[in-house]
Amino acid sequence: MPLAPTFDTSKLPPISDGLEGIVVAETVLSDVQGAAGRLTLRGKSVEELAETGSFDSAVEHLTRDLLPASAPAQVSLAEGRSLAWEQIGVLRAADSDLSAFEMMTIGLAALPSSAAGENSLMLAGALSVFLAGGYRLKAGLEPIAPDATAETAADLLRMLTGSVPPAAHVAGLNRYLTTVLDHGLNASTFAARVIASTNAGAKAGLLGAMGALSGPLHGGAPGPVLDMLDAAQNSGNVRAWIGGELRAGRRLMGFGHRVYRTRDPRADVLKTGLAALSKDSGRVALAEEIEREALSALALHKPERKLDTNVEFYTAVLLEAIGIDRSLFTPLFAVGRAPGWCAHMAEQQAKGRLIRPQSRYVGP
Repeated sequence: MPLAPTFDTSKLPPISDGLEGIVVAETVLSDVQGAAGRLTLRGKSVEELAETGSFDSAVEHLTRDLLPASAPAQVSLAEGRSLAWEQIGVLRAADSDLSAFEMMTIGLAALPSSAAGENSLMLAGALSVFLAGGYRLKAGLEPIAPDATAETAADLLRMLTGSVPPAAHVAGLNRYLTTVLDHGLNASTFAARVIASTNAGAKAGLLGAMGALSGPLHGGAPGPVLDMLDAAQNSGNVRAWIGGELRAGRRLMGFGHRVYRTRDPRADVLKTGLAALSKDSGRVALAEEIEREALSALALHKPERKLDTNVEFYTAVLLEAIGIDRSLFTPLFAVGRAPGWCAHMAEQQAKGRLIRPQSRYVGP
């Protein structure tokens, strides 16, 4: 005999699959205006932040007064790199078949939960050491110790390559990391806030966010854009290749966004950075040609949907120009987004409210 429901489910509000249109938090961190194509981070446009400062200074701007760290963001991030270096042996013992993202997750999980105290930015800073160290170990190379006097972008590139990076490469990476620092309640950020609402520690929240980021539907994985550029170039006819892909029902990578109904503002921030960076003008010209042809074809193929260039398109081109291996694109996204996750977790815990939505029972 079935049990009677304990309350009238007909009185529950309408279901919104994917929580579309549901507001679950107030935040001072980022304002994503999808219809207008604008992204604001604590009162500054993403364009202004990317043009006028480094990633570390953008983190300082985003997290000020939210995190209990007594040191500037640059110092906290650098201390986190030093903390990670003490645990680099964990990566040496890891299975070499693991991806760079998995290696980075293992490194973060190995950090003592109390090591950073209340300074969650140290945990965020640790990720760049695990990214570079894991990548070098997989390549049969020795990891390189961090430099506590350097900013994140320059130190990460040095730890990856073993040499002092060109200024243009540092500027390009600063630009990229700043554009992905925070972006509303995306899946990984929401996961971090849910975990933080239980009063779990920052490490648990960061690991949960990285778990969400690992899913292919989240984004942050622009590597397939480069695969698309290669395939279109090898076809010898970009327009015909794009038409064939759409007729076959395949997705054009780097176009369309869950929130933006116009051009993703971060795409132009990254495209601007290419001007001073790329020596391969042919590759940039190819990307611009594919963008033009894709937007034209999508407008005809799917007139009911507004599909425009998103952040992943020019992320791929810019990171390739810097010399970042495409297998590192998702781990690199985590490096850029982690301070944003930390800020959201602090904001959530300050409210002191456990996130606990309801579900509607439809079983027997």
